[in-house]
This record gives sequence, C-alpha cells and structure tokens, in this order.
Amino acid sequence: MNHSGLDNGNDGLSQKLALMQLADSFFPSGSFTLSHGLEFLVQTKQITSAADLQMFLQLLLRNKIGSCDLVALIHSYRGSQHNDLAAVKLADQRLFAQTLIAENRITQIKSGRALLMVANSTWQNEQLTTLTKDVANNRFNCLHPVVFAVVAQIAGISEEDAILGFLHSFVTSLLGAAIRLGVIGHVQSQKLLLNLASDIELTYHQAQLINLDQMWSCTPTIELAQMQHQKLDIRLFAS
Repeated sequence: MNHSGLDNGNDGLSQKLALMQLADSFFPSGSFTLSHGLEFLVQTKQITSAADLQMFLQLLLRNKIGSCDLVALIHSYRGSQHNDLAAVKLADQRLFAQTLIAENRITQIKSGRALLMVANSTWQNEQLTTLTKDVANNRFNCLHPVVFAVVAQIAGISEEDAILGFLHSFVTSLLGAAIRLGVIGHVQSQKLLLNLASDIELTYHQAQLINLDQMWSCTPTIELAQMQHQKLDIRLFAS
C-alpha cells in the first residue's frame, strides 16, 4: 500500500520528501544537540569569527567525517541494500573502534538509538526491527551514521542522496550551533554554507575511495575540545 498517497509515477518525489524528513532538524534524533567541540572552542575564544568557524568545519569534514563517519555510512547503506545486517554491524563496530573519545561514542549512540526508535515506528521494516532487538541484546552499538544509512536505504533514498543529506544535515546543525553560540548570524551562516559546497563535494568523493580497513581521523585540537566540554560550567549542547 502506498501510504504517501502518491502514485508510482511519483516515487522519486516520495524519496525526496523522505530525504527532507530524515535530514531535517525537526526529526527527533538528537543529532542537532551536538556541537562536536565547537561550544568549548567558542567559550575559550579559540573560535571567534566566521573564518575560524569555516576552518573548523573544513577540518571536521576532511579529517573526520569524510575519512571515517561517512565511510561507515556508505558501507552500512550497501549492507542494508543487500539485506546483509552482518555488514551493517561490521561498519558499526569499525566506527565505534575509530571513535576514541568516550563522550563522542556516547552521544553518537544516543543519537543513533533515538533515530532507530523513531524510524522503527515510522517506516516499520524488518531490518529496523532486527536491529532494535540487537541493541537490546547488546549486539549492535547503533552509532548514528550507521543507522542513518539503513533508514535512508529503507526509505528508498539513493546512496548519493543519503550521503549528501547526511553531510548537509551535519554542516547545517553546526552552523545552527554557531548561531546559538553567537559566533555568526543567520545571513553569515548562509554564506558559509555556500562557501563550504566545494568541501562537501570533496568529502563526498573522498569517502567513496576508502574501505572500512582504511578508516582514519586526525583532529587533535577538536578532540581535546570535545574531551573538555563536560567541564564547562554552562553548556547548551551535549558535546
């Protein structure tokens, strides 16, 4: 049954609407409560301008997201596409091992589990049901990029759109965090988003060339900021 009310000739439209739903801050996964160390860097005056923020985002995209998170997402998507949940779980395990900071692992897991819970009620698919049981039995870490990939595949979103949707969501959530932290305004955020288009495209292509055994990340200053985030007296974000 077509619950969307659209006929088969509009399947592409249904997929685009699903992508908008999944990548929107309105979707209650909790991923938009994360600053990835930005809050600490702002409070300690290490990021004070739009130029600083752009460099922060470029470093995360090139040295963490494109070389690690997105690699796990791609392999999870393909595993789900072939109904191979063992491949999905392997990507989840590798990403867990590459996420060295405990606070990051915890927030990624919380966000992934929130996404899985909502998606399991929304799309109602056997893979989502199985993964939910695996979480309950401690057989699946449930990191957010991995779950995002599975949900996107089940929703009929193409691999390319899933990758770009994840990247867009990641960047816009951090731009939103920067606005709340007073680093930039709304107009500046739109200019930065446009400026980062080439970096997002580069990140997209970078991730497609890396297999699970080659995953890596190198953002030491940002990682130190994430480790010290919990020591802040006042916090707006979970990381």
